[in-house]
Amino acid sequence: MKALGILGTSSGAGKSWVTAAFCAWLHREGVRVAPFKAQNMSNNAWAMPDGTEMARAQAVQAEACGLAADIAMNPILLKPTGPMGSQLVLNGRAITHQAGKDYYREFDRLWGVVRDVLESWRDRCDVLVMEGAGSPVELNLMERDLVNLRPVRHLDGKWILVGDIDRGGIYAQLAGTWALLPEADRARSLGAIVNRFRGDIGLFPNPQDWLAPHAPGFDVLGTLPFRPDLQPEEEDGLREEDADRGSGDMVAWIRWPHAANLTDCQPWWDDRGVRTVWTKDPALIARAKVVVVPGSKNTIADVRWLHETGLADAIRGAAARGALVIGVCGGYQALGETLRDPTGLAGDAGEVAGLGLLPVETEFVAEKVVAPVTATWGERTWTAYEIHMGRTTRRGGEALQRVVRDGVTVDEGCRHGRVWGTYLHGWFEAPELRQHVAAEAGFGETYAAHPQTWSERRQAIYRAMADHLVEHVNLAPVRRYLGI
Repeated sequence: MKALGILGTSSGAGKSWVTAAFCAWLHREGVRVAPFKAQNMSNNAWAMPDGTEMARAQAVQAEACGLAADIAMNPILLKPTGPMGSQLVLNGRAITHQAGKDYYREFDRLWGVVRDVLESWRDRCDVLVMEGAGSPVELNLMERDLVNLRPVRHLDGKWILVGDIDRGGIYAQLAGTWALLPEADRARSLGAIVNRFRGDIGLFPNPQDWLAPHAPGFDVLGTLPFRPDLQPEEEDGLREEDADRGSGDMVAWIRWPHAANLTDCQPWWDDRGVRTVWTKDPALIARAKVVVVPGSKNTIADVRWLHETGLADAIRGAAARGALVIGVCGGYQALGETLRDPTGLAGDAGEVAGLGLLPVETEFVAEKVVAPVTATWGERTWTAYEIHMGRTTRRGGEALQRVVRDGVTVDEGCRHGRVWGTYLHGWFEAPELRQHVAAEAGFGETYAAHPQTWSERRQAIYRAMADHLVEHVNLAPVRRYLGI
């Protein structure tokens, strides 16, 4: 097995995208390839059939490899709940909430977990594409870094560095990273990729000539133009260009502080005649035909924030004027009457009044629900999933839908007039469902849902990502190393 590390000059440089593109390209080349990220920090998670969870980014990369998601692709997941702590998910199971200082005290144990998982891949694939996190040369963290250089060293692999030209300072990013790398790690380099170039690429000729005097021996493999149509998932959060997309009738997504699983919005982006906006602005909420309260990694804190900012009144006002208000997961909990978490199992502790728009109550308990479910709308059937610690009891209204969970058909969610709540992430993936939402909300005749499900569209995106990589990056050094 060969190991190929995809490292970055910083967080958000595009490592997840480049890793997925390499996975798609190698899969197309007939290589047995799999993705890996030792430790991911993200509230965008994927539910597995056995009740475990992993970062959605690695599940997407697995799709690009033609594989089912596997916990061994992401043994450590940190889900931030606030500025001082995260939920630790180890080998797919939520273990505890802890502060950063406590996490680093467990470095030896955690590296042991990562090392064992790395060893398990040796006879399972030909190439393991390993995504890094942040920068590999955070000098104060390098000795405790188990996600960047250490896995590459352990498997005697090579690495590629991704820099983000859209941030500016691309030569400082590349040369600075190279200068801070230990000599032994420089010897593992296959080169660098300049990512997210916008505009006329002819205005950025010969980057190697400019870099060479400042980073001798470090090659630029190519420059990737940014393609907004080739973005299968976002891992770290919402890009600014995605905060307001499309034109037409508005779907307003509440941009609260601990929003999770932001990809629930993504299926709307290829529809015609709709504008999706992530907002904290009551004026936009007042104009929206649909208001969505999304998932949260700290629902009680976010509900308190809604009350403090006045957005709770804005959402209630939208419901009063007849807008369709939909809560997803934490948003479903928030639309209810009461939320209770006495010991802070899911974030902030305490009891808080919800928005009172749905006749439901939520109690947070230690056992986490992590489950794929089969959803149906009309003649369309697709896979969605639940990830939550709250248990919600419906006191009135009616079930929103029937779903199949663990082979049993059950009621799910709550509908009370024009206010709906569901625990299902991936709920908007079905075009028939979005078309129904649009009809209920009174969208104009220009609206049309893209006919494919979002999972079907991702397959076409992976193929195009591989084409984009081949067109713009010199892959000869990678081929030589991998022997393909």
